[in-house]
Amino acid sequence: MVTRGLIFVLLLSVAACGPAATPNPTGSSNTSSTVNNAPAASSPSGRTMTISIRAEPNTLAGKTGVAGGVTLTTTRRLFNANLVIFDQRGTPQPYLAAELPRLNTDSWQVNPDGTMVTTYKLKPDLTWHDGQPLTAEDFVFGYHVYLTPDLGASTAPPTPSIQDVVAPDPQTLTIYWKKPYPQAGQLSDMFPPLPKHILESTFQSADSAAFAANPYWTQQYVGAGPYKLDQWVPGAYIQATAFDKHVLGAAKIPRVKVGFIGDANTVLANVLSGEVQFSADDSIRFEQTLTLQKQWGPNGGQVLFKPDLWRATYFQLRRDVVKTPSLLDIRVRKALAMTVDKQGLNDGLFEGQSPFFSDVPFVPTSVDYFSRIEPLAVKYQYDPSQAQALLTQAGFSRGSDGSWSDASGKLSFDFTTTSGSQNESELSIIAAGWRAQGIEINESIFPVALAQDQQARSSFPSLMTISMPQGVDTLSQYNTGAIPRAETRWVGFNRGGWSNADFDRVAEMFVSTLDPDRRVQLLGQMEQIYTGDLASIPLFFNAIPLVAVGAVKGPQNVAPDSDIAWDIYNWTY
Repeated sequence: MVTRGLIFVLLLSVAACGPAATPNPTGSSNTSSTVNNAPAASSPSGRTMTISIRAEPNTLAGKTGVAGGVTLTTTRRLFNANLVIFDQRGTPQPYLAAELPRLNTDSWQVNPDGTMVTTYKLKPDLTWHDGQPLTAEDFVFGYHVYLTPDLGASTAPPTPSIQDVVAPDPQTLTIYWKKPYPQAGQLSDMFPPLPKHILESTFQSADSAAFAANPYWTQQYVGAGPYKLDQWVPGAYIQATAFDKHVLGAAKIPRVKVGFIGDANTVLANVLSGEVQFSADDSIRFEQTLTLQKQWGPNGGQVLFKPDLWRATYFQLRRDVVKTPSLLDIRVRKALAMTVDKQGLNDGLFEGQSPFFSDVPFVPTSVDYFSRIEPLAVKYQYDPSQAQALLTQAGFSRGSDGSWSDASGKLSFDFTTTSGSQNESELSIIAAGWRAQGIEINESIFPVALAQDQQARSSFPSLMTISMPQGVDTLSQYNTGAIPRAETRWVGFNRGGWSNADFDRVAEMFVSTLDPDRRVQLLGQMEQIYTGDLASIPLFFNAIPLVAVGAVKGPQNVAPDSDIAWDIYNWTY
């Protein structure tokens, strides 16, 4: 097959889509202006709910090799459906699948050599937004599209563990596995269908540009989620209508309008004025919710907090990229970690109210096995004296002006973060702490317009504070193979280029182990290696605020593995 070198332009910048589920049916161009750029569609059957998001998506497709830098889970939830959805408790439920495969049954067989076969039966009469049937062949086609190396998703789970995918009949999907894969019975956004009837001809074509430029990916997107795309006005908004053939029933809110607002204060003003009814996808920050709650009073609406993204300061450890080679010395990295005042950071960012600071990377405290892995994570408490001792051991000395230097010059680092008021405050607080210890820091802001440029995000010169998806899957992907590079179009979680052979070995065992107890043991080993070698400075789980006005009924806090909009088809307004 001829390489499709341009496919990644539209696809790779999409973050992994948030889950969803079987529920009780009863139950960029960024703008700083209001989203009221044009009148929303009106209908006697109900109102339009306007949703604000921080950045305009590159596409509504929900599969990629790595998160794109800006949260887009709610946006993609509107338009996509998968085999499985995760409910409020984070429990996997059938979505497009009629039922979930069960281990050691005909639906999930493990062979003596470790290979496996899983079978998903689809619900009857599934359809795409354009009315065409959605069949098992669409999952087979989606697998082959994302298997293409140029997409950068071919190394992301579960693809490396799969031998083949076939559709014995339109409602049966059979997956042959090279090795054990623990999530084989709950495939959601990582294994999406794609409409074969729309994309097959251009995918098979030798013209890679034609496939990348197919309007399907943008203004003609066709999915199977609760809403179907009506209009996409670049730089302004997306409008969508409830899909009447959604497998879990038509959404009760007949229309939604998704406006792109890059400034959190503008979102606040829009919510207070009634122009926005639901703020999602990182469009409002903690400081704005404090103002909102004061002005709203007890009945104006609700603010939800989801500990969704793991936030940490990453070191650039690739020798061909790093501007300050001293970061390759773990003593310097430890000194930096020991001079981050996390209590001061909590006070400065969240008025001391955030319960989500943690020294255990990626794994939230709410999981039932947290007490087993927490003792294994190496902690770096705030200790300037010990930090000074480490810098001295690393060959640096402190001058009369308080600054550290060695024969090559001052100890100096470039420190960056993505634009946004909370991120910028965080940057200033951490940088001020380091400067107080005699370390020279050059602050810079990475523009949100480039937040989904994977090469740019992976080429920071020294230090960058980044948000990554929480959970063990992200930790296990922080391996050498996930270092972004040109061959994979710069896709990969491991943006700092950290490499550790012991971690790679344990991570490989983890992703192929089915026994839950053994998986927890391996997870603890991964945490121990990751923190012991200090791949990043752990900070906190960024509890992304989502705000709903009082008239919107249905949003609730959910488990980390789920998405607040998992049951958006049941919301009312």
